[in-house]
Amino acid sequence: MIVRRTEEKDREQVVALWQKARTYFQEAGIDQWQDGYPNEESLAKDMAAGESYVLYDEENGKVLATAFISFAGEPDYERIYEGSWQSAEPYGVIHRVAVAPEQKGQGLAGRLIGHAEAMCRKRGVSGLRIDTHADNRSMRRMLEKNGFSYRGIIYLGCGGDRRVAFEKKVTG
Repeated sequence: MIVRRTEEKDREQVVALWQKARTYFQEAGIDQWQDGYPNEESLAKDMAAGESYVLYDEENGKVLATAFISFAGEPDYERIYEGSWQSAEPYGVIHRVAVAPEQKGQGLAGRLIGHAEAMCRKRGVSGLRIDTHADNRSMRRMLEKNGFSYRGIIYLGCGGDRRVAFEKKVTG
């Protein structure tokens, strides 16, 4: 398995992973990704920016997990409520994490996070930030297991949906 940038041949598999995650959230009563986002349009934008990554099983030609990793900042993180960020800018951002349902519990999201951390170190960036829906307990557990700490509340867009924010201090 390797982590690499998303390629055109991965497009259908990434969108399918997001759809499976959307179904899981709906069945679990989690109001996340229920508005059709992320979608093919967001994937095309992420790929064009070189910010979409996959954990790829070369042997089977399968995308096992996906994530958006960026160092361009995140406007929604400019304000944090009921807490504070622990690292100064610049920072890395992870969004749109999804793992194939049959692969959950095998540490694959952690491998994507490890890749993001390596990217941070290469750039001299000391923090990695992510947010999720408060009810997304599996994501929260995964973040804590991978060394992230709860930092507070952020809102998507201008006063949009409320999310819990996490950060990991990345050291040399």
